[in-house]
Amino acid sequence: MRIKFAQYGVLHSHAAGKAAVLKANPDVEFCGVYEPDPEARRTRGAGEAYAGVHWFGSKEEMLDDASIAAIAVEGAVAQNLGFAREALERGKHVWLDKPAGDDWAEFQALIEMARAKGLLVQLGYMFRYNAGFQFILDWAHSGRLGEIFSVRGRMSTFVDQETRSRLAVHQGGILFELLCHLMDIVVALLGRPDRVTSFLRNDLGPVPVFRDNTATVFEYPKRMAVLESASLEVLAFPSRRFEVYGTRGSAILEPFEPDPVVLRLCLDEDRDGYKKGWQTVPVKVQPRYVGSLRALVADIRGEKQPDRSLDHELTVQETVLRAAGILA
Repeated sequence: MRIKFAQYGVLHSHAAGKAAVLKANPDVEFCGVYEPDPEARRTRGAGEAYAGVHWFGSKEEMLDDASIAAIAVEGAVAQNLGFAREALERGKHVWLDKPAGDDWAEFQALIEMARAKGLLVQLGYMFRYNAGFQFILDWAHSGRLGEIFSVRGRMSTFVDQETRSRLAVHQGGILFELLCHLMDIVVALLGRPDRVTSFLRNDLGPVPVFRDNTATVFEYPKRMAVLESASLEVLAFPSRRFEVYGTRGSAILEPFEPDPVVLRLCLDEDRDGYKKGWQTVPVKVQPRYVGSLRALVADIRGEKQPDRSLDHELTVQETVLRAAGILA
């Protein structure tokens, strides 16, 4: 039996991509979209991802339909905790896009509500099922890279003045909006950092409150992660990278999207079919969100346990808020 999904909101930058994979997944019945803003529906809803999709006339039409099992929450970040609360209160699983707002107490309450009701909340971090990141996490967790002592990552972009103004409502700027993707990976790799120190600068942007040149340092016993993000970079995708260094080897993913993804591996000796020294590892590319949705459907069906627990989602969100300066 196919799982019935709906989408709440269209203003998130991932919204159209999520709608596209919901339409394409053979195990999903995509029941439609509700967007409370008529202008957002008119402009964003005109894209190919929404062609032929049903638009609910009210949120109650969507939320009160007991046959709909899950909601993809895809409004603006400032809206999404409210949307998620409404979905959870109606007993629906939530595919909640990132970052999970800036109200820590409310996010904690939503996770506890989900836990009490036996519902799933999966954050929309799109690299969880990226084969390059999965390879690195597997090799690091298995000990095949030795003791991890250093992690570095850079994920930048270029945004226009209108986007800067819109994102500036959240403390932390481009770090909060974009670098959270790599924070999710670092937490999966190393856990909760003992200390977080961020550098949140506006260096060249026309919106002074928007932090456009940022970095954060996560400190752990005997290891450290340094992550960077700027909203000023020309053609930033090819330079997005993630690096992990251990006492028995290193792995560098650059770029981690789009195709071709390049993963380089260095080993201290021949191991597990790979040679001593530097080499390139083939990486199979799949579109964003496909693996996340496939995993969530399997979780809803009870075919497996979630790959990221509710406790992981809490730790990631707390870490994002610490890095953005919202939590101490």
